Amino acid sequence: MAMTLRLSAEDERALAQLAADEGISRNEAVLRAIREAAARSGHEGRVAELSERARHRYADVLERLGR
Repeated sequence: MAMTLRLSAEDERALAQLAADEGISRNEAVLRAIREAAARSGHEGRVAELSERARHRYADVLERLGR
């Protein structure tokens, strides 16, 4: 699917620099940034969920350690 991406001049310069630094096209730089952000977002959600489960599971131990 084709999409138009409107960038400020500052964002355009940042994208061009990122692409040049990586030796890739601006399109590829945008795709990588999207994929990396999506992966981070998913990972942070999984970590938060697992942390919550562990806090519930080990609540008594954590309470004793906090004394």
